[in-house]
Amino acid sequence: CPKPDRQPNAELDESSRDMQEFPPGTKITFICRPGYVKVPGKSLTWTCGDDLQWSQTSVFCTARKCKYPGTLENGYYDARDLTFGSKLTFHCNEGYRLLGKGEISCVIKNGGVDWSGPLPYCEIIPCEPPPKIANGEYDERDSYVYQSSVTYRCLDVPQGSDPFSLIGQDTIYCTSDAHSNGVWSGPPPECRVVKCEDPRVENGKKISGFGYSYRYKDSVVFECNPGYYMVGADIITCEENNAWVPPQPTCEKITSDICPAPKIPNGALVPHKPAYAKGESVQIRCNAGCSFPDGSAEMTVTCQGQSSWGALQQCACESEGSGSTPVISHGRVIEGQKPSYS
Repeated sequence: CPKPDRQPNAELDESSRDMQEFPPGTKITFICRPGYVKVPGKSLTWTCGDDLQWSQTSVFCTARKCKYPGTLENGYYDARDLTFGSKLTFHCNEGYRLLGKGEISCVIKNGGVDWSGPLPYCEIIPCEPPPKIANGEYDERDSYVYQSSVTYRCLDVPQGSDPFSLIGQDTIYCTSDAHSNGVWSGPPPECRVVKCEDPRVENGKKISGFGYSYRYKDSVVFECNPGYYMVGADIITCEENNAWVPPQPTCEKITSDICPAPKIPNGALVPHKPAYAKGESVQIRCNAGCSFPDGSAEMTVTCQGQSSWGALQQCACESEGSGSTPVISHGRVIEGQKPSYS
């Protein structure tokens, strides 16, 4: 018989290891390698037959199994293969991070097989205490962990003093970075005094937001006097740099050779400008679901001078109806039933 091939799971015992020739009738005996065990019902002895073939070539030593290492709380791993040489790779659920080895192997230990290390631990990701801010505070806690939040508020001031305004997001959250370190979702807000001057527009007036003192996020709405048109935004807001955003508008006099931009509640002007010269055209595009009386969604109008746009039409929108009367279980309509509702 030919010299037996090297077996991955077994090796020849001492009595068979030095044999060089294998005439018919020769017997050789194997022993399982470390980490492997004999398959029940399989022989460890091969015999050279008269046909010069070995009597058995099927697997007769199989890998030992390590014991199930247990449940990984707040994590997971694939435990389908626990045999000698296998590896277990551990993962933590979102919001947790691994403490210990991320991978262990089934290895030879004390004459048998066991895992190369203990089961790791998944701890909830902690965050450092959130930063403190000047003129502000938050409710402190003993610890801050993943998905917990803190909400800042500005300190009260004595009566008659300008109050602090909270600038930025008042609430931040404990999240994690790519390395599972706890980080806050954003910078903390600021608490400081924000004051904007009383805005005044020549040849115009306020129609909302009356007052003499304006603080952070206060808004004012303007309109121009008759005979004037607005250049700029009609709504301005007091922002953190003590300035109005966008800048205050101006009201320009309407002359015979210009037309102020037409007001189209359900559409847009292309190009959009505060005013157009006589003979200048502008396209009106209706919003989605809206159209002109002829069914089209676009039209072009031309400034005729004297603030006239000629045959200017408005975009009309379809009313959204529910289509049918709502149905409720174990009840009925007693009043107000219609084919449709708007």
